[in-house]
Amino acid sequence: MSNNVENETSDDGPEAVRKFQIGDLAVYPAHGVGQIEAIESKVVNGETHDFYIMKIIENGMVIMIPTWNVKAVGLRDVISEDEIPKIIEVMKTKRESGIDNQTWNRRYREYMDKIKTGSLYEVAEVFRDLSLLKFTKDLSFGERKLYDTAQGLLVKELSTARKTKEETIVSEIESLFVPPEEEEE
Repeated sequence: MSNNVENETSDDGPEAVRKFQIGDLAVYPAHGVGQIEAIESKVVNGETHDFYIMKIIENGMVIMIPTWNVKAVGLRDVISEDEIPKIIEVMKTKRESGIDNQTWNRRYREYMDKIKTGSLYEVAEVFRDLSLLKFTKDLSFGERKLYDTAQGLLVKELSTARKTKEETIVSEIESLFVPPEEEEE
């Protein structure tokens, strides 16, 4: 994977823009790990623009991302292997109190916003909070979907970063969350 960063100037001044190459793996917020399959020029409103054509590994969805808009949409590299312990630490850290007292729809919005950031740290927080919440109550349908989404995003990126099977990652992250009654034994 290449890490070419070119300095381009925008109206806001000089800014480093990540340049992906065909074959690079990248993460698109809320959709997960994908591969850059092509870089194509298209005419939009009479102007020619370059687009990354990215295929999401999990579901085969194809996304066109303007090369000049990478930062704004949150396209980023897969985390490095040395960041994995930091992600695990986020999941082990005790969550903020008071989240149980929020209504499910307020929690849902808050969690959805975190997932949309594209930050694996934020996704890990959502997974942690919902994993712990499952021990105290049944998750709503929306919370269950968010739990599955967060787990899928975590597992795909962690297994890609570590170059290991997804099943291994699933068992590792699920082992972090032991029901309270089993903890005491």
